[in-house]
Amino acid sequence: MHIHKWTKSSWQRFPISQQPEWPDNKRLQEIIAELKKLPSLVFSGETRKLSHELKEVNKSKVFILQVGNCAESFSDCNGPKIHNFLRIMLQMSMVLEYKTNKKVIKIGRIAGQYAKPRSSYFDIINGEKIPSYRGDIVNDFTPTMEARIPRPERLIEGYFRSASTLNLIRAFIQGGYNDINNLKDWQAHFFSKEISQLEYYRNFANEITNSLKGIKTDLPPDKNSDQIYTSHEGLILDYEEAFTRLDTIFGGYYDTSAHFIWIGDRTRQIDSAHIEFIRGIGNPIGIKIGPDYEIEELIKVIKRVNPDNIEERLVLISRMGIKQVKTKLKPLLKAIKENELNAIWICDPMHGNTFTHNNFKVRSFNDIVDEIKSFFNICKTENIIPGGIHLEITDENVSECIGGINGLTLSNISDNYITKVDPRLNAAQALEIAFIVSELLNNTN
Repeated sequence: MHIHKWTKSSWQRFPISQQPEWPDNKRLQEIIAELKKLPSLVFSGETRKLSHELKEVNKSKVFILQVGNCAESFSDCNGPKIHNFLRIMLQMSMVLEYKTNKKVIKIGRIAGQYAKPRSSYFDIINGEKIPSYRGDIVNDFTPTMEARIPRPERLIEGYFRSASTLNLIRAFIQGGYNDINNLKDWQAHFFSKEISQLEYYRNFANEITNSLKGIKTDLPPDKNSDQIYTSHEGLILDYEEAFTRLDTIFGGYYDTSAHFIWIGDRTRQIDSAHIEFIRGIGNPIGIKIGPDYEIEELIKVIKRVNPDNIEERLVLISRMGIKQVKTKLKPLLKAIKENELNAIWICDPMHGNTFTHNNFKVRSFNDIVDEIKSFFNICKTENIIPGGIHLEITDENVSECIGGINGLTLSNISDNYITKVDPRLNAAQALEIAFIVSELLNNTN
């Protein structure tokens, strides 16, 4: 098949879905023109560093931890919230690194995860048909017609919120906050009553404390040069194009709104504008794959996005759900391998495991864990490296996912249910996942 020349705007000639219905296109174009003049959020050198680190995943030397909010809120852009996110992410990473002796690539769903795809363009609220909430970068969550009108000015606010968030993350990391000596600070803020009940957590904390007293461990070196990379779903292509810029030193175009961009299960069709856009950028790319995939089309998509079959270019994110992972993942792994297509495989155990209870969207901790275990087991039988996990988490003590060490049940759902879109693991549940995954990694080796 002849592939036409890519440009950063060539996606505009392709069918596109999941875009806001902006009421004023002229105003949208004015905003996009402003965005194009603003500084990049991340730099191509950082993105190339991520690609270099990703080369080691399929050598079983590193593991990807991609975590963060389902949909960031503009209100989350404050010091305590960002600080707490770093605490839980670094603690999860430290558990994985200490327990497995693998380097962990830390990728946050942060500093730009402001847009969300929706199954319907409209909600019915009190009998009134109003636009769906598509994330703070598009419209407001308040369920009124006025609040839900897409406002292109929010794209500008999304940029500055992302810049502020990223600035603080960089300040913390460059200031050494990811050093293991800060473990006590990290753990002091996470529901210590529940976490302290975990025998493996007490043992872990004691081991770390003893190591700091002079017992040398095999933790990965050079923590001061460690980095937290940013990621979000590449959804609103007008915004993504505005930050797609030529690397004037090494050449090539990079989307400088984040280090890692993924395309969702709803927008990865072979003839879609989203696939056309991502095939030309230099960033490592994620593609989410749900159980309704068609293998022939998916192979075409992979070849379109990664025509040179570069080993670190493509991350395939399995999101099958516990009910279908055992029947759907294995043939997918086989097909990709038989076609000799290079890919890094990670597991998103969240998006296929959502159900409704009393009008609340809920996820079960046990379902999440079971899908992760199935992912590891199936990868092992197919001689595939399980390369990472992709989780929706929050630093807050929410009651959106049942189970885990909190002992949450369906009767607790309304206790502290605050997500705007999908249910998230709270910090204690997220940390428990890290311990479980570390054991799975050790059993895989």
